[in-house]
Amino acid sequence: MRLLHVNMSLLRVCAFAKCVNRRVLFEKCTFRSSFAECCLQYASRRTGGVRQISETASRLQKRNVSFIIPNTEDGKKRVMVQSQLLDVLESRIHQLQSDVVLDVRRAKGQFVQTSPSERWAISAKSPKSIPREKADIPKSGQTVSKGASKSKPSRWMQKLSEEKQNKLRRQQHLQQKIEKDAKEGPLEKSKGSKSSSMLPGTPHKKISTAGKKTVPPKGKARRQTLTDEIHASVSSVPISSAVLAVAGTAAVPLKASKPKQKQPKPRPHTEEAAADAQSPAQELAEVEALEKRLNERGRQWASSVDQERPPLEEGNGNDTGDLHLSIHAYLEACVFAGAVDRAHRFLLSQHRVRSRRKRLNTDIYNILMRVWAKKGSLNQIGRVFILLEEAGLKPNLGSYTAALECMGRTPNCFSKIVSRCLNQMEKDGLSVDDVFSQNVFQKDERDMALKAVHIVQPDYQPRQAEALSQCSSPLVHNFYTQRSEHHFPKLDFTQDELQRRFERQLAIEQACTVTIDSVEAAKPVTENMAKMRELLADQRAQWHKTLLQALRESKMILANTNTKDYRLNVYPYLCLLKDAEYVDIMIQSVANMPPSGESLKILARDLGNRVYTKYAIRLKHQSKMLEKLGSIYNTYTRLLAKDTEEYDLLPSELWCKLEAEQQSGPSLQGAETHWPYMVTLELGTYLVDLMVKNLKINSDILNPACDRKRIPILYHMYTFRSMRQVGFIKPHPILTQMHQEAMEARLTFDSYVMPMLCPPMPWSSVRFGAYLLTPTKLMRSVDGATQHDELLEKCSDLRPVLDSLNQLGNCAWKINKCLLNIIISIFNDRGNEKLDVPPPLSEAPRIPHFNPHDPTYTSAEKAHMKREVVIAKKKCGEMHSLRMDALYKLSIANHMRDEIFWFPHNMDFRGRTYPCPPYFNHLGSDVTRALLVFAEGKPLGARGLDWLKIHLVNLTGLKKRSSLQGRLEYANTIMEDILDSADDPLNGKKWWMNADEPWQALACCMEIADAVRSPNPALFISHFPVHQDGSCNGLQHYAALGRDVIGATSVNLMPCEVPQDVYSGVAQQVEEFRVRDASGGLKIAQVLEGFISRKVVKQTVMTVVYGVTRYGGRLQIEKRLKEIDEFPKEHVWDASHYLVRLVFSSLKEMFTGTREIQDWLTESARLISKSGHTVEWVTPLGLPIIQPYHRTRNKVLKSTMQHINLQISHDTKERPDTVKQKNAFPPNFIHSLDSTHMMLTALHCYSAGLTFVSVHDCFWTHALTVDTMNKVCREQFVGLHSQPILQELSNFLEQKYCSGPLSEAKSKKYQEYRRLMQLLTKVPQTGDFDLQQVKDSTYFFS
Repeated sequence: MRLLHVNMSLLRVCAFAKCVNRRVLFEKCTFRSSFAECCLQYASRRTGGVRQISETASRLQKRNVSFIIPNTEDGKKRVMVQSQLLDVLESRIHQLQSDVVLDVRRAKGQFVQTSPSERWAISAKSPKSIPREKADIPKSGQTVSKGASKSKPSRWMQKLSEEKQNKLRRQQHLQQKIEKDAKEGPLEKSKGSKSSSMLPGTPHKKISTAGKKTVPPKGKARRQTLTDEIHASVSSVPISSAVLAVAGTAAVPLKASKPKQKQPKPRPHTEEAAADAQSPAQELAEVEALEKRLNERGRQWASSVDQERPPLEEGNGNDTGDLHLSIHAYLEACVFAGAVDRAHRFLLSQHRVRSRRKRLNTDIYNILMRVWAKKGSLNQIGRVFILLEEAGLKPNLGSYTAALECMGRTPNCFSKIVSRCLNQMEKDGLSVDDVFSQNVFQKDERDMALKAVHIVQPDYQPRQAEALSQCSSPLVHNFYTQRSEHHFPKLDFTQDELQRRFERQLAIEQACTVTIDSVEAAKPVTENMAKMRELLADQRAQWHKTLLQALRESKMILANTNTKDYRLNVYPYLCLLKDAEYVDIMIQSVANMPPSGESLKILARDLGNRVYTKYAIRLKHQSKMLEKLGSIYNTYTRLLAKDTEEYDLLPSELWCKLEAEQQSGPSLQGAETHWPYMVTLELGTYLVDLMVKNLKINSDILNPACDRKRIPILYHMYTFRSMRQVGFIKPHPILTQMHQEAMEARLTFDSYVMPMLCPPMPWSSVRFGAYLLTPTKLMRSVDGATQHDELLEKCSDLRPVLDSLNQLGNCAWKINKCLLNIIISIFNDRGNEKLDVPPPLSEAPRIPHFNPHDPTYTSAEKAHMKREVVIAKKKCGEMHSLRMDALYKLSIANHMRDEIFWFPHNMDFRGRTYPCPPYFNHLGSDVTRALLVFAEGKPLGARGLDWLKIHLVNLTGLKKRSSLQGRLEYANTIMEDILDSADDPLNGKKWWMNADEPWQALACCMEIADAVRSPNPALFISHFPVHQDGSCNGLQHYAALGRDVIGATSVNLMPCEVPQDVYSGVAQQVEEFRVRDASGGLKIAQVLEGFISRKVVKQTVMTVVYGVTRYGGRLQIEKRLKEIDEFPKEHVWDASHYLVRLVFSSLKEMFTGTREIQDWLTESARLISKSGHTVEWVTPLGLPIIQPYHRTRNKVLKSTMQHINLQISHDTKERPDTVKQKNAFPPNFIHSLDSTHMMLTALHCYSAGLTFVSVHDCFWTHALTVDTMNKVCREQFVGLHSQPILQELSNFLEQKYCSGPLSEAKSKKYQEYRRLMQLLTKVPQTGDFDLQQVKDSTYFFS
C-alpha cells in the first residue's frame, strides 16, 4: 500500500508539472504559428495524441495551455528544472508500475488487468482528474532543455539509474526461467490468461487486498505468472506500428526521433552511466523476443489440444454478435441522420468501460473513421486507431481504406504518411488491390482512396475483379466450359423498351409504395359508400396532423431527456426519414388492419421493416449509386434485348464484367446493414404506441344520438394463443364498420409486393440481386437468424445456385385477361366457395347475441351459446382473411392486366426457390396460377396440341392410372365439353367446374379451343404453360439413393407401360393387412371394410418421406375419415390409430431401402446434435445448409406498451434441439436434393433456349418444348444420383464432427463420439436398380 500511495503522489506532482511545462512550448511557438497550430504541434511531439476523439482544438487550448506567459529568465530556468524533474518522475512512475508487481506479490496481493481509465480513477477518485493524454517517455539521459543538461545528477536521477539496473536483473532472471521451462517440456497456456490480447502500453495492475496466502504457482498458473512478469518488466511499450502508420502526427512514434536539445554527457566510469547508455529499444527487443517464444509455445499447446477434441459449434463463442449488429446499426443511423456527436459520445461511452468495450468490433470503429475521412481529419482517424489499439483490436481493410480516403481528401498530403500506411497494410497481410476489390464504397470514397495511393504510386491502377471462378461441381462443369451449342434465349423487347421499363421500376421502388385500384371499385357507388369514403378521408387528414405533432413532440422529449450516452434507443431511427413519412407508414398500417386485430409483435415488425426499407433506399440514393446502376443496367439489357447481338455469357457473368469495367464511384452491393430483429421490433412498438395513444375519433360519427366524446380507434388488449398471453392491437368497431361500408376504391401496397416491370437484377453475389433498390435477402430465414448468412458469406462457389435463380427470374409473364374478367365478376357477385372465390363478409353467419346473465338460460344452454359465438367469430375471421387475400391478388392482377412483368426469386435455407412478391405469383392457388401465362409465345408444333390435351386431363384429376395415349384419347372424346366450357363457362354445361383445378382447367379449355379453331394448329402461337409433375418426388429421390428396385418401380423410375400409383399401391397393401386382421376378429378392421381408399392414405404417404410422425399421420387420416359421411364418427379415433400403423408398416415393407436411409440420417443427426452441434451439409451444387433448430430461450423486449416475450429457437449460443434436428434432417436433406435437381434442369433448359419455371417438383414450359424439357429433366436426375451422394455426405459429416480423437476413452462423450464415427462409416448399402433406366421412363415426370 505504501507504494500505491507513493504512486498516487507522483501522479499528482506529474500532472502539475505538465501544466507548467506546457507554458514553455507556448512561449516558443507564439511567433511562429497560430495558437491552435501550436497546440496540435505540441500534441504530436509530446503526447502522441492519446485523447478523446470528441475534444476540439479550443478545448485542448483551454486545458493544456496557460494564458500566463513567463517573461523573466529566472522563470524560464525554473521551468526547465521542473521539466527535467517531470521526465524523471514519469520514468519513475512507469518503473513503479512494473515494480509493484513483484513488491506486492511479497505482500500476498492479487492483480487484475485494468483499463487506463480505471487506473487513473483509482489514483484520483474524481472524474475531473482523469487525464486525457499520455506523455512520451524520453530515452535515458535525454532532457527537454539546454539548461537541464548541465545540471549535476540529482538524488532522483541516481535512484532512477538504480531502478534500471534492477529491471535488467529481473529480465535476466525471467530469461533463465524460460530456458529452464524449455528443457522441462512444452509450455501450457492458461485458460484464463489474456497475455496474448493485452493492450500494448498498458501493463498496469489493480491491487486486490484479499489476504490469502500466496502459494507458489504450478503448471498453467505458474506460466501465467511468468507471462505477467514479462509484461511487468517492460517500462514502456510503444503504440503499435499500425497506429503510427495511419495516425501521422496524431500517433506516438515507434522509435523516438532525436530531439534538437543537447544531450547530457555520458558517465562511462560508473555503473549508473553504463545502465543509462543501454538503449531501451534493445531492452524491449529482448523482452519481446522472450514473450514471442512464450506465446509460440502456448499456441503449439492450444493447437494440440484442439486436435484432441471435437470442433466447437460455429458462433457459440460469439456471445455479443447480436449486440454488435445493434451497435453497428445504431451508429450508422446516427451518422445518416447527421447526429455525429451522438454517435461519437456513444462510441466513447462504450470504449471507456472495459465491460462494455467487448461489445465493439473493428467495423464499429470504422463507422466513425469514415465520418472523419469525409471531413479530411487525419488526426481524428489516428485517434480512432489508438482506440482500436486500446481495445485490443486490429485494424482491418475498412480501417485502412478510411485512412487512405482521408489522405486523398487532405490537400498536399505528404507521401511519407501514405507510404507508412501502405507498408503497415502489407505487414498486416493486406494489399492495395484488396482495398479496391473487397471494400464497399459510397459516393467518391473509392476515388479519394485511389488519389492517395497515386501520391506514392502514380502509375497504379486497381486490378480488375477476377472473372467468376469455375464451379467445382462436376454436375455443371460442362455447362460452364462447353458453350458451343448453347442458345441462350432473348426477350421479345428492344433495348430501348427495356431501358424505359427500368426507369419505371426505379421510380416505383424509390416511392416505396404503390397505390392501385381495387377490383371492388367496379361496383356502383352507393350514397352510403360515398359518405363513408368522405368520412374516412377527413379522419385520415386529422389523424395525419395529430400523429405528426405527436411524433415531433416525442422526438423532442427523447432528444432532451436521453442523458445516458451508453444506452441504445430509438431516437436515431426516428430521424432517418421525414416526419411525414413515418406518419404515412402508420396510417397505411391502420388501413390494412383486419377487423379481428393484429398481434402487436407482427404489427410492430411490419412497421419497423417498412421504415428500414425506406431507409435502405435512401441510403443508396445518398451514396450516389443510382447513376451507376442505370448505366450498368442499360448496357446489361444488350444480353436480353431481341435487337442486339448474341452473347455467350450468362446474366451474372455479364453483370460482373460490366461492374468491373465501371469501377469508379460507389459500390452497388452491400451498402446497407440489415437491422437486427430486436431493433426493428422496438422501433415498430414505439410507433404502435404513438398510434394507440393519439389516434381518436368522435363516438357519434355514425350515430348522432350517442354522446360525443373522443374515443381511441385502436385498443391494446390481450388474448390467448396456444396457452400464451399475447398482446393484440384491435380496431374499434366503428372504424371496422366504416371500412367495410366504404369499400374503398384504392389499395396501397409496399413496392416489393408488386411484380417487377423490368427483368430483375441478376444475383451476382450473396448480397446483390433481385429488386433494383429494395433490399432482398438471398436466403429466407426466421426473423433474427444469422447463421445462414454467415455460411453463405464464407462460400465462394455459388455460381450454379445464383444462375438458376437468375434463370427463373428472367421468365416474363402476362395476365390471362379473359379469365381475369370472369373471376372478378364472380368475386363481386358474392363469390363461390366451390370455385375457391371467397364470398364477402355480408355472407358470413350472424354472430348470436345473448345475455349471459339471463336467468331463463340454463348453464348448458349458456355454454352452447358461447360455443356458437366462438365458432361464428372464427368463421367471420377466416372469411375476412380469405376475402382480403383474394382482393389483393385480383387487384394486383387487374393492375398488371396490360403489362408484362417478372418475378424475382430467392430461396429458403434448404435451397427451395420462391418468387419474392408474396401475394400474386405462380406458386399460389389455382386462381393465381390460372391467371398467369408466359409473355413469350411459341408455336405449338407437331405435338403441342396433344400436350395441351394431356395437360387438361391431368388438371381434372381423372385417368391418373391411364397411359399418356389413353389420356389423349379421353380428351378427344370430350372435345364437345371442352369447347362448351371455353365458349360459355358460366352458363353452359360447366364441365370444367368438376376438375381438381377448375380455373386452370378452364384456361386450358380456352387455349385448346383457340388452337383447334386456328387455320393450322401447329402454327398457333401458344403462351400457355404445360406442367410436368414428379411422381411422389421425395420417394423418387430415396429410391434412387438406395437403388431400390421395388421402390423405384413404385414411383415410376422404372419404365412401365402405364403409370404406377404409389398411393394406390399403399392403399392396396393396407387393405390386405385389414382383411387379415378382420378375419382374425379385430373389430376396428371390420368397421373399416370398404372405407380404405387412395384418398385416405395419400397425404400420409406423401408426407412420410418429409418427416411426418405417426401423430401427424394419424391427424391426417382422421381428417379424411371425417370427410366420409357414411363412416361412423364414433370409430374415427380408433380407426385413425389403426390405419396410421398399417400405412407405416406398408411403406416399410414396400420401401426397405428408403427406411434404412431415413433411419441412418435420423440417427446421424441425433448423435451430432447430442454432441452439441447443429447439422450442416453441402448440396451437390455447393450450397451450404445448416438447420436452425436450437433450444428455445425467452427474451423480453421492454417497451412502454408491454413487455413482449420472444421465444427464440435459432440462437446459436443455445444447445441444438435434438428432437427437431433428428426429425428434420431426412426431409430437409431430400428437399435439398429436389431443389438441386430443379436447379440443374433450369440451367440446362436455359442453355437450350427453353422457357422454364418450377413450383418445386412441378416443372413448367411451353407445349412446344415439353419433350425437350422431359429429356433434360431425366438426364439431370440421372447425373445427380450418379454422384456418390451418401458417401460424400458421410465424408463431410465425418470431417466436420469427427476431426480428432478424444483422450478420455471412458467418458460418455467419447462413447457417443465413437458411435457417431461408426455410424457415419456405415453408409447404407445400395440395391441393383440401374439409374440409366430413368431416361426411358415416360411417367417419371408426367
